[in-house]
Amino acid sequence: MSILEKFSRLMNHGFILVAGTFMVAMILLTCANIFSRILWVPVKGTFELMGFFGAVVTAFALGYTQAKKAHISVDILVNRFPKRVQKFISGINYVICMIFFGLLGWQIAKLANTLRTSGEVTETLRVIYYPFTYGVALGCFLLSLVLIVDLAKLFFADNGAT
Repeated sequence: MSILEKFSRLMNHGFILVAGTFMVAMILLTCANIFSRILWVPVKGTFELMGFFGAVVTAFALGYTQAKKAHISVDILVNRFPKRVQKFISGINYVICMIFFGLLGWQIAKLANTLRTSGEVTETLRVIYYPFTYGVALGCFLLSLVLIVDLAKLFFADNGAT
């Protein structure tokens, strides 16, 4: 179990560094576009790049956010249940989310394959779509991995903490 958890932690660390780099690129691109509009010459393809970069930032941060338990959760009702019931509900939630994001990653990867074979590119900058689409699929798969680790920790940890 600890090998899977270490692998997940390592992958999340790498992905969050990439997400941070793309976030900095988004900030710089936005600033450059704002200042260049003063001269009436906006940066060409800003809209396309912001969409791609935003997708990478969001997808690559999913697993890290789950690992840190930083997603919003409304558990006012669940907290009133006994610990065993809370644990069971958390387990069901992890399984459902793991399956959902695994299937989502698979379908997005299929879309990326289609985009790759068709040679689809953006209109303005002629940037190929599929590497970013594969990135989103990877982010979904990593979130599924984190959920597997969370599920295993929930049921196999010595302290039984949620």
